[in-house]
Amino acid sequence: MGKNHQVKYHEKSTKSLKGGFIRLISGKWRGKKLPVQNKEGLRPTTDRTKETLFNWLMQDIRDASCLDCFSGSGSLAFEALSRYAKNVTLLEKDNQAASQLRENLKMLKVDNATLIETDSIHYLQKTANQKFDIVFIDPPFFNGLLQPCCNALEMNDYLAENALIYIEKETLSNDFSAPENWQLLKEKSTAQVCYQLYVRGV
Repeated sequence: MGKNHQVKYHEKSTKSLKGGFIRLISGKWRGKKLPVQNKEGLRPTTDRTKETLFNWLMQDIRDASCLDCFSGSGSLAFEALSRYAKNVTLLEKDNQAASQLRENLKMLKVDNATLIETDSIHYLQKTANQKFDIVFIDPPFFNGLLQPCCNALEMNDYLAENALIYIEKETLSNDFSAPENWQLLKEKSTAQVCYQLYVRGV
């Protein structure tokens, strides 16, 4: 089981790891920069892509319960919190990445987020105790994580009726098949990355 860190921070402080920054582009923390570590495989969503995504979600993000399945830098989770999501759950396997997420949540004095240090696929195999309105799925590329993640979300009751699911995947990947009751709403792509937004039907 993962380490569940409700955001009341009694753990010892962890210094920010060397790296760059992510920038929050709208909401209560607009313009705020948060440190992220410079780690191989950590691929924060670009500002342009993030702006497109949250334009797609503009009517839905406020008061939504959100799940960030491979949180990494936390770029999507923090943007959702800045835009007044009701609550956000962040899943992150890497200890150093999780430590930086914890520090950033503490710095912003967030009280409506839960950070769980865990293998996301393993965690999602158990039956959910909460349904989510919006789910972000941006796994490390070329690791075969997208399909089992989506299958587990659907099978184990993590998704609210009409939930919105955002996916980032390799443009050249053709081995992903969304669950039959997911309908593709929006899609954009570059040479390297494909971005998709689905809505879940019943």
